[in-house]
Parts: sequence; structure tokens; C-alpha cells
Amino acid sequence: MSYTILVTAPRLADAGREVLERAGCRLLYIPKGEEASLGQMMASQPIDGVIARTLPLSRDAIASCQGLRVISRHGVGHDAVDIQAAAELGIPVTVVGDTNAQSVAELAIGLMIALARNVSHSDHQIRNGKWPRQNPGLQLSGRVLGLVGCGTIARHVARIANAIGMRVVAHDPALETMPEGISKAASLDELLASSDVLSLHCPLLPATHNLIDAEALAKLPAGAMVINTARGGLIDEDALANAITAGHIKGAGLDTLSSEPPPENHRLLHLPQVVLTPHVGGNSDAALALTARAAAENALALLAGQPPAHGRIVNAHLLETAK
Repeated sequence: MSYTILVTAPRLADAGREVLERAGCRLLYIPKGEEASLGQMMASQPIDGVIARTLPLSRDAIASCQGLRVISRHGVGHDAVDIQAAAELGIPVTVVGDTNAQSVAELAIGLMIALARNVSHSDHQIRNGKWPRQNPGLQLSGRVLGLVGCGTIARHVARIANAIGMRVVAHDPALETMPEGISKAASLDELLASSDVLSLHCPLLPATHNLIDAEALAKLPAGAMVINTARGGLIDEDALANAITAGHIKGAGLDTLSSEPPPENHRLLHLPQVVLTPHVGGNSDAALALTARAAAENALALLAGQPPAHGRIVNAHLLETAK
């Protein structure tokens, strides 16, 4: 049976597109610059499944799409999808598991190194005719990396950090014991007090919104660095800007922000101690191919009445309640 699949982006990596085309699917895309057309397309087209990338899927958009049977996230996060609304309409929402974990971990380490060695600031000064050899960087070996959350991405980060020579400590209430190479912090406060570098690897939930606020930042050692490749809402960004401006925090490496893209007057954009990337942790050749294939296979599995081939149904508990 042929299905109509909407991809909420201008394209899907070949590995995923080919899976869908071999199954005889009709593919629809949202062209660049026409993101506002998403709701209209969902309301006007006979769509069986959505492969959801970065565009948010609201209750209204989901409800307008008659015949929609599955939302397959092209990634591991699902905060951009109204999973409650989907469940009320009997629509499962899937995520793809750990297909981009290595890619995100590599960026987290890259942001640490860029901050520690003043890469962005030095590059800017050289391009403006200066030769800033008197700005010493920090050696990461021997320093403590604190991980908030210890899922697959965090474990990849820990493995690389161990190889550099860092000591890794993690706080994750869901884990009784930590993997080899990672020490367990009894509490978030204990983790903060010992972390020369703090790296965030937890989901954005009501309980974790602004988890790293002014009070948490003050508990970090002077000169600590903050890395976020998870979700922007985990950090109180005004508090972070204040802590950097005051000199308590050396800097931050951020792949995610609470508003993406950020407004021009966002304070963190104007601090040279902040290294920014545009939410591209999973945007590598290998990760995009793996994620696209997994998202496509999840959609096809559920449309055929089978469990997802990769990852899980994130609103399974809500689907049961909605019955």
C-alpha cells in the first residue's frame, strides 16, 4: 500500500528518502522559506504520516490533518510536538533512539575545546589584524567534567573526555550506578560544586526548565564553563549572561537556545565568551543518514500496524489513557 508522507523540512537524507520511495510512498516537503505553509499543507493534503524535523507541530496542525496515523520524529527530542494532542487523536509519536548520539557528543567536546582554548575569540582578533598570543587557554586534562544526565550522548562525551584526561562525574536520578569511567554525584548540588566544565544531557521537562539558574551557576567553581547540546530551556539565559559578565563563569558553548533563532538583542549573542552553533549537534553526514533511515522505518512500521523499528513511542502512556 502506498502512503503519503510529509517531511517538515525541504529534504530528507537519501538513506531515509530511499526507504520511503522503495515502499512506494508519495513524499511531500516544506520548502525553505515556506515554513508558515505547514498548517495549510497538513489541512489540505491526505497525509498518512509526518516525519517531523525542526518545525513545531501544534494541536491545531495535528487536529487539522484528517487521516494522520503516525508522527515520526527525526531525532530524539519531542518537545516540538504536542504529544498530548496526538494521543487524544490516537496518533503515536516516535523517536529514533541514539542515531545521532556520537555526532552530538563530538560537538559537545568541540565546544569545550573551543572555549578552553579561546578559539572563537582568537579567530576574530586575527581577522581584525591582531595576533593574540598572550591569551592563555585552559588545558582540559586533569579537570572535572560534570554531566547533567547520563544517557547515551553523555556516555559518548564521557568516553572522549576520559581519553583527553578529564575526570568525569555525572548526576542522573534514574541511575543507581554509573558506567565505567564515570563517578556518581549524589546530588545536583554536589555535581555543580565539583565541575570545572558542566555539560547538559537531560530532556526539557517542566521539572528541568531553567534547571541551571542563577543559584545553580553560583555553585559552580569560579572560571567554570557551561556546555549545552541538549535543549535551550534548561538554562536561565539571562542568569548565564550575568554570570559570564560578572566573571564567575569563563564562558559557554551553546548549540541550543530557548528561542531559535534568537532575537538580535539576545544578550548571549554579544558576549565574546560565548560560542554558538545553530542546533546542529546531530547535523553530520553519518548522523543524518542514520536518523533519516530510522525515522522512515518507524513511520512505515507503525503504518503497517507494527511497533517502531527504532526507538520508542513517546506518548504510549497517553495513548492508553486516551482510549
